[in-house]
Amino acid sequence: MGQTKLVLASASPRRKALLAGLGLSFETVAPGVDEAVREGEAPLTYVLRVARAKAVAGARLQPGAVVLAADTAVVLDGAILGKPAGEAEAKHMVRSLSGRRHSVWTGVALDGAARASAVVETVVWFRELSEAEIAWYASTGEPLDKAGAYAIQGAGGMLVQRIEGSASNVVGLPLAETVELLGRAGLPLPWRAA
Repeated sequence: MGQTKLVLASASPRRKALLAGLGLSFETVAPGVDEAVREGEAPLTYVLRVARAKAVAGARLQPGAVVLAADTAVVLDGAILGKPAGEAEAKHMVRSLSGRRHSVWTGVALDGAARASAVVETVVWFRELSEAEIAWYASTGEPLDKAGAYAIQGAGGMLVQRIEGSASNVVGLPLAETVELLGRAGLPLPWRAA
């Protein structure tokens, strides 16, 4: 009997690096799904819906595999902050987070040979930032493809005073919960005897 194949349904290099760091063997697909927030949709509902849609779409592309997908949202005062359209919007987002706490929500979903899902919240506190720091960070280009306009694993780490919860969740894939889902799905994990 062959081993179940793991597929990551994501184009995110950060999710790919986090999963690879676990020593897991996997392939990637980039399913195109609508990631628009629906009117009145709560952050938890949003990230879980999009993660499940990505997993389902990935399972269609890779029949018989266990397909892992995730979606992350940065939430401030109940509003989902998407990816900034340019440097000016990046400055605005970072300025709005300065000296405040916000939440990072990630929905993780499996589809295909196994179905399961989880939602993880991490609370993040930004320190008070000067206008010079905000302008410099926005000018680096790093915020432009990141939800909430920052990357904690990059230069954006200087913005963050502290976090409560999963650090890998803030990067885009909560590893503890992901490993739990994969283990329950019966995928062979590197530290378990075959």
